Amino acid sequence: MIRNTLAACAVAVTALTAATFTTASLQPAGAQPQAYPNRNITMVVPYPAGGSVDGVARVLAQKLQEALGVSVIVENRAGGAGGLVGANTVAKAQPDGYTLLLQASIHVVSPFLFKNVPYDVVKDFTPITLVAAGPLIVSTSPNVPAKNLKEFFDLVRKDPSKYTFATSSFGSAGHLAVELLKREAGVDALVIAYKGAGPMLTDLMSGQIQLIADPALSSVPLAQSGKIKALAVTSLKRTASAPEIPTVEESGMKPLDFVSWYGLWGPKGLPPEITAKLQEVSVKVLGEADAKKRFATLGFDPIGSTTAEFTKYIADEMARAEKIIKDSNIKTD
Repeated sequence: MIRNTLAACAVAVTALTAATFTTASLQPAGAQPQAYPNRNITMVVPYPAGGSVDGVARVLAQKLQEALGVSVIVENRAGGAGGLVGANTVAKAQPDGYTLLLQASIHVVSPFLFKNVPYDVVKDFTPITLVAAGPLIVSTSPNVPAKNLKEFFDLVRKDPSKYTFATSSFGSAGHLAVELLKREAGVDALVIAYKGAGPMLTDLMSGQIQLIADPALSSVPLAQSGKIKALAVTSLKRTASAPEIPTVEESGMKPLDFVSWYGLWGPKGLPPEITAKLQEVSVKVLGEADAKKRFATLGFDPIGSTTAEFTKYIADEMARAEKIIKDSNIKTD
């Protein structure tokens, strides 16, 4: 009985093996898994359409689409302080290269600002490349009688109660820049955090607030039309998008080099070969003339770093932000 059972099993195994070899023989010689990418890529932007993060994402997405031959779709997934909802979507995505995050510097600042960040900004993401960066424009209301930044802070010292500072988002680059300027000038003024640049700029134009630091994309057109007064740019050199605006040093204060920057990440565990391909293609397209021109209209310079350079940059920026937040006694949410 046992012999009959074993014989039957042997026949079955032989048949299965033969079928397997027959199926394998039907595969094309040297067949390999499909190369990356072979379907649409989603680039998550954790803010509504129309802002600086969205603008950077759309330029990069179009250039990557042209280079990779697949659609790169910008998905605006707003929600949560500092874009936590959209970033969390990427943190929990499959690490297959088809879900990416395009986010601003607040992504790596969030652990120092918010109590319930649902992910680890270092461990739960794979840095790919530093995409772009640009200085902030420090501006005041047109009815403030100051010609430069030094004169502005002289006025604040005389009557601090008359001056309110603001930021478009709690913990943003603009927020930290305003805090740095406050400490450097030795003034104590209230900083209001708005939910977006639109309401903040409206109140600046009407004189409800008196100082902001915001990307050139939103500030420069208003300054050039006289609706707000640009006092300084937060870089060591004047910006090409508005060469008429002096640097902080030229405005009578110590030099300041502070930029708003934007990076590309994947989920943790992104295969090295996919990370390398995305980084290499990003660097290539960011160096093209039309990309540089489009970023210039946004007030940014395309960067295109190596992954190692971006990883170090993140660590340095986290250390800098943590110090600013502690020194400025910014209360976390």
